[in-house]
Amino acid sequence: MVKNDKTNIQLHLLEPRATEKSYLEQTNRIYVFPVKKSASKQAIAKMVEDEFKVTVTDVRVLTRKGKKTKFSKGKHAYPGTTYRQDKKFAYVKLKQGDSIRVFDEPEPAKSAKKGDK
Repeated sequence: MVKNDKTNIQLHLLEPRATEKSYLEQTNRIYVFPVKKSASKQAIAKMVEDEFKVTVTDVRVLTRKGKKTKFSKGKHAYPGTTYRQDKKFAYVKLKQGDSIRVFDEPEPAKSAKKGDK
C-alpha cells in the first residue's frame, strides 16, 4: 500500500492480471494491473517499483466504461437501464532484464525412474 502525498489517497495494488492477452504482453515486458480510477501514472509507477523491486520505464492507462444493464423494481414498476462501474487498468513496461512472477509455477520435482516405486 502506497500513500500518495498530492491527493492523500491510499492506492492498493492487486496482482497482475493473468489473462491470455496480458500473458502475451509479458513477452514484451508489459504487465497489466487493475488500479483505482483516481490513480495517476506517476503513483502507479512508484507503487509497482516499491512492491516488486523493479524499474518501470513506461506506464499507459486504460479506462473501460461500464456495461449497460437492465433493471426493474417489480413486474411493471420503473423498468430502465443503468451502467456498471468503470474499470481502470495500467499497462506497465519494465526495464530490460526485470520481470514479475505472475503465475504460481511449482518447483521442478525430481523425476522418479520407471523402475522405482
